[in-house]
Amino acid sequence: MAPRSLLPRMWRAARLEADLYEEVEAEPEALRQALVVVLLTASAGAAGSLLADLGWGTETPAADIAFRAGVRFLTPVVIWLAGTAFAYMVGATFFRGPETESDYAELLRTAGFAFAPGLLRILTGVPSIWVSFGAEVAANVWMLLAGVVAVRQALDFTTARAIGTFGVAYLLLFLLVWGLAALPIPF
Repeated sequence: MAPRSLLPRMWRAARLEADLYEEVEAEPEALRQALVVVLLTASAGAAGSLLADLGWGTETPAADIAFRAGVRFLTPVVIWLAGTAFAYMVGATFFRGPETESDYAELLRTAGFAFAPGLLRILTGVPSIWVSFGAEVAANVWMLLAGVVAVRQALDFTTARAIGTFGVAYLLLFLLVWGLAALPIPF
């Protein structure tokens, strides 16, 4: 049996091992570990943002630096919770129907581990546009692939259904954020 400690699980998640996603889907206690993975990824993004703002010699006000780091921290958490909710609704409603045996918590656990490649985001603070941009792109693409595997395993879908579910959920999340951003700020 594979180790149940966090770091080996994160490594297996990053390697897109389907067995890992099945394992955490079936283990309710793995939700704490999934949360830790998301928080580590959030922290890596925030640290990368701070390092970039402080290390690249910009004259950015401290409030702006703190705001950007805060947004970089909160974004993965919001995407994890809301994106997973959308993926579950889309998967259970449009691609699967009412006979679904999976629940939101199972998808939340697998999706949390799909954030493991996001640790690369710490490299966005390296003062080289090629390294920072490359790390951001690599982390995003890798997490996208891991997200498809997480959806596939948690909802027992084919890869095509998982891609469809993930894509529609991502679109819904984008439209929600875009809609909220268009609202007037009352101050």
